[in-house]
Amino acid sequence: MTSSLTPDLKTHQSRSLPRRPRRLRRNPALRKMVQEAHLSVEDLIYPLFVTEGENTRVEVPSMPGSYRYTLDLLLAEVKEASKLGICSIALFPALPEDKKDATATESYNPNGLVQRTIRAIKETVPEMIVITDVALDPFSDQGHDGIVSETGEILNDETVEVLVKMAVSQAAAGADIVAPSDMMDGRIGAIREGLDHAGYTNTGILAYSAKYASAYYGPFRDALDSAPKFGDKKTYQMDAANAREALTEIELDIQEGADMVMVKPALAYLDVIHLVRQNTNLPVAAYNVSGEYAMIKAAAEKGWIDEEKIVMETLTSMKRAGADLILSYFAKQVAQLLAE
Repeated sequence: MTSSLTPDLKTHQSRSLPRRPRRLRRNPALRKMVQEAHLSVEDLIYPLFVTEGENTRVEVPSMPGSYRYTLDLLLAEVKEASKLGICSIALFPALPEDKKDATATESYNPNGLVQRTIRAIKETVPEMIVITDVALDPFSDQGHDGIVSETGEILNDETVEVLVKMAVSQAAAGADIVAPSDMMDGRIGAIREGLDHAGYTNTGILAYSAKYASAYYGPFRDALDSAPKFGDKKTYQMDAANAREALTEIELDIQEGADMVMVKPALAYLDVIHLVRQNTNLPVAAYNVSGEYAMIKAAAEKGWIDEEKIVMETLTSMKRAGADLILSYFAKQVAQLLAE
């Protein structure tokens, strides 16, 4: 249909539009001024893999650019991260098979790999916040986060007893924050009680509260050689279809004494991050997990995407969803990009 409006009237109506959102997108300065979500280096937690030996750095095949470090080289990496402004690392051990058993006894060895690494980091870069993983899978000959019964059941309460020993041992070595990732019921309360009883009242707890049974963890399990020897982890990790259940887990962990809560994975669970943010005033962490990292790396290697832009957009989306902190294997790269 041909418009009957005169040219003058058309122009008048166009000029009198009530809102023109594009006004605030006209140049970089305006866009930056009204930017809602801000990603900073202080938001980043850098996950690092440590292994036994000396002067060795082995790339994880499914995670290009991510490495298993022996302690001497890990310390150099921590120093470099600190210089970039990264103020916290998350520590994950890759142990040889002869250090693993059915009850994860190596996990609370005061002279174990994790404990020695914590002490060395705090001696070398004392200002670095050290976050330690509390779960049995790196130490278990079954690859599960809990003790396995003769019938294949993951035993909850027996596992929690070991988790308490592990957390106290890590705190004794100097860990600033322990991060239970096991998803056993009641473990946050038991760990808080154990830490307090041992005199570590200032050691914080970052709870993996909403940890999903996800296919995105594959490369991480390659890094630690910690894949389950049988079955899966669906009897203790959450169903990927559930969001409301996350609030139940969050509420329980807060009641039991968690100082911070986490959603893992992050990218496919932005809705859960947002839901958790709306329902707690505690700091919320998101884990940009190994599968998310590997997909970006693989597509970038093919030349299909701009890696730097995709990484920044991805982590910014997690901040926009409500995450205060982001664990990411891209942490060092992002710190460098933010400094430019």
